[in-house]
Amino acid sequence: MADSQVVERARAPWREKMQEIIFRHDTVPGRVFDIVLLTLILLSVLTVILESVGSLREAYGVYFKAVEWTFTILFTIEYACRLISAENAKRYAVSFFGIVDLAAIAPTYLTALFAVEHSFTVVRSLRLLRVFRIFKLTEYVGEAATLQAAIKASIHKIIVFLLVVLAIVIIVGALMYQLEGEANGFTSIPTAMYWAIVTVTTVGYGDISPKTVGGRILASILMIIGYGIIAVPTGIVTFEFARAATPRSSRVCATCGLSPHDPDAMFCKRCGNPL
Repeated sequence: MADSQVVERARAPWREKMQEIIFRHDTVPGRVFDIVLLTLILLSVLTVILESVGSLREAYGVYFKAVEWTFTILFTIEYACRLISAENAKRYAVSFFGIVDLAAIAPTYLTALFAVEHSFTVVRSLRLLRVFRIFKLTEYVGEAATLQAAIKASIHKIIVFLLVVLAIVIIVGALMYQLEGEANGFTSIPTAMYWAIVTVTTVGYGDISPKTVGGRILASILMIIGYGIIAVPTGIVTFEFARAATPRSSRVCATCGLSPHDPDAMFCKRCGNPL
């Protein structure tokens, strides 16, 4: 306990200020830092996207390389500052965003180190990992926590829904295999299941299609079901998102209709139903 207090007192004021700017988003310097970092992330991702276009890469390859190194150096400085100012550098380094920060800068250094060796040209594919910078955006968007809570609350309902869809796909696939058979392209039940998935999701590639009257009737039924299937997960997540975004104090109890509630209430104080 005493050692931790000594370490805490030993932290230099400049490290405390750096930590406030980098890790805290509720201060003016922290918000400015977030805006600048967000801008750099978006520009770096845009550079990766533009560089993938062959004509642009041939015409402006030198400039893309210079811009890439500029972003890499800036993100390296940011990563080093985070390690220096973090209360626990090791914990940050192995955290999700710590790994993402490292993955955003490592490929450029790796390709520079191994570019002279022909056998290591495959390492250049690691440059694609630069797109992981886009994941850092979620760290600075306040609504990300609300969306995460909505998805977490919806996951069990969505799993049950997907199991129902899987059962429908298996049943319809087996029926279509019996109705159409190998002569019409439905060479196996897995192939028929593939057709059912393409149909129920309203993708409709058209590489396999029913030829018999019974098959077309079954396909029509599955298409109608598909419209409803698309709406279900959207409705589940939307409901949970609205629920997560609504303060508990203003929620209406679904059982007895009581409202409002205390800000920290987890259950209705009249009937005990979870809010």
